[in-house]
Amino acid sequence: MTSPSTRLAGLGLTLPPVASPAGAYLPAVRDGDLVWTAGQLPIVDGQLAATGLVGEAVDAEQAAALARIAALNALAAVAAQAGGLDGIIRIVKLVGFVASAAGFTAQPAVLNGASELFVDVFGDAGRHARSAVGVAALPLGAPVELEVVARVAAAAG
Repeated sequence: MTSPSTRLAGLGLTLPPVASPAGAYLPAVRDGDLVWTAGQLPIVDGQLAATGLVGEAVDAEQAAALARIAALNALAAVAAQAGGLDGIIRIVKLVGFVASAAGFTAQPAVLNGASELFVDVFGDAGRHARSAVGVAALPLGAPVELEVVARVAAAAG
């Protein structure tokens, strides 16, 4: 069985540094064998990759690529709590928020960018429950924001 870190490298990807919180919170919190992330944005090299409403300034395909970036950032936050990417056993839940223009209803298609990355990296263990929510605005004008819950290996004693 191929490890998640090997699969990620095979996709030509690496985990980015964990994004610094923009407020009084942590990027991720571990409780037992579960890790919950704070909202993860599509940040690359410390900058938002795009801004604007999906269905207006950003199309659904671009937004799916942004969701993939946010998912990679979420994996970095979880991996930091799990002792590395290979310490992540399963993606349990994905909640995705899409800053949506009036009438835009393809939020699930946008979140497929994140969902497909999780399956590419973890195989069946990347399949998860999911909510796709359209919202009027997101922090910093981001088109997408993700929250992830993951099950991780037991902490080394």
